[in-house]
Amino acid sequence: MSTDYLGRIGNLIRDARKHRGYTQQQLADLLSTSQSAVNRIERGHQNLSLEMLARIGAALDSEIVALGAGPTHLRVTGPTTLSGSIDVKTSKNAGVALLCASLLNKGRTTLRRVARIEEVNRLLEVLQSLGVQTTWLNENNDLEIVPPAELHLENIDEPAARRTRSIIMFLGPLLHREDTFELPYAGGCNLGTRTVEPHMSALRPFGLEVKATEGSYHATVNRALEPTRPIVLTERGDTVTENALMAAALHPGTTIIRNASSNYMVQDLCFFLQRLGVEVEGIGTTTLTVTGVTEIDVEVDYAPSEDPIEAMSLLAAAIVTNSEITIKRVPIEFLEIELATLEEMGFQYDRSEEYVAANGHTRLVDITTKPSTLRAPLDKIHPMPFPGLNIDNLPFFAVIAAVAEGQTLLHDWVYENRAIYLTELNKLGASVKLLDPHRVLVEGPTHWSGTEVVCPPALRPAVVILLAMMASKGTSVLRSTYVIHRGYEDLAERLNELGANIVTFRDI
Repeated sequence: MSTDYLGRIGNLIRDARKHRGYTQQQLADLLSTSQSAVNRIERGHQNLSLEMLARIGAALDSEIVALGAGPTHLRVTGPTTLSGSIDVKTSKNAGVALLCASLLNKGRTTLRRVARIEEVNRLLEVLQSLGVQTTWLNENNDLEIVPPAELHLENIDEPAARRTRSIIMFLGPLLHREDTFELPYAGGCNLGTRTVEPHMSALRPFGLEVKATEGSYHATVNRALEPTRPIVLTERGDTVTENALMAAALHPGTTIIRNASSNYMVQDLCFFLQRLGVEVEGIGTTTLTVTGVTEIDVEVDYAPSEDPIEAMSLLAAAIVTNSEITIKRVPIEFLEIELATLEEMGFQYDRSEEYVAANGHTRLVDITTKPSTLRAPLDKIHPMPFPGLNIDNLPFFAVIAAVAEGQTLLHDWVYENRAIYLTELNKLGASVKLLDPHRVLVEGPTHWSGTEVVCPPALRPAVVILLAMMASKGTSVLRSTYVIHRGYEDLAERLNELGANIVTFRDI
């Protein structure tokens, strides 16, 4: 193994470790080795066996190496001009929430056009291990879910559970079904306690207590407790709101949830709960009033709405390649701030009349992008909870700002380390300065040129780099793209249908 490859693998391991929130010592403990050995590995000063690479990959939930077939890479030839039209797929985050919510229903649940991504696959493996029958019905990705009379929590697929961040959303549905249960989770003890605390403040009123030990949530339920006053969420988180909603759904009284997220996936969950016979008032606001039922046993058929983050990805692809494409089925109410910001920057587009999504509620439009000359906005760009600019859409403004004239300040105040990965755009010719872990200054316009980049472990920055490669002159390689498959279905193939030149390959 050459020193160059050792160095690149070391960087990959270091980035994946930081993304998980581990110190070198915590990773060393998981591998039963020393902190100094981890330090040598990350600096590229340590020969590595395939077994050790596989163990590191498992510990970090990162496909550093896959035995039998190596990680997949993307080879991108540019610069690209896109044309044609593309439909936005349904929301991955709604699909994940609805899979967890299917545990509330003792009857058959059919979900339409589910995003067939790695995060969904892991959740299906977990559900199947509990005795739930899950069947893909057709090539439209319709999914049938039939629960058993009794869930077999003792058989839970631990490796699959540790590879999904959504397992915490089993707490809300399960607290009504079991007095005590355990859920495995990925991450060290400290991270687990910190992650679970906002969920606990939402679920304690229902009698749930959780102790986070090394790798497991130990849950106990006191049936004598029930909410006596409104539940006030300390953070307006999407998954926290979803957990509170699912707990309230099987509580026969009325529960008021304040400071609730009103984001797209939460709204889809609310509409789904209404189909289950649960009363939910205040959808789209920060105060939700839920009147639950003692049992849910219904045949339900539901279609989650389209994904605003994927729609933003496609908008960014058109802007950075200066292309005219039509993006169909865009959930406009969750992109209005983004589009208003882009208009201020000089972006031109046409949009159709509004029509309604298959869930009967969400407003959709078709957007046709126009080649536009962009300038930096006067103010900084920062995310806010809905109805503000979506937190997951902020990274796309890095690659958009890179093609705009002037300086753009991006403030990613939510995540500790995500902004750091946006500096990877510099390898392709951008000028992205990291001011601190939360703020980057982007100066454009950029003359992109192709190069090789190891995929960052954060989903949105990874896609941002792929989009920049499409605008870059020559051939680029994006290595180890598993993280993109976690959140996007067939992204490279669908971009190719618009005229991109992206080839998936593995090292022999």
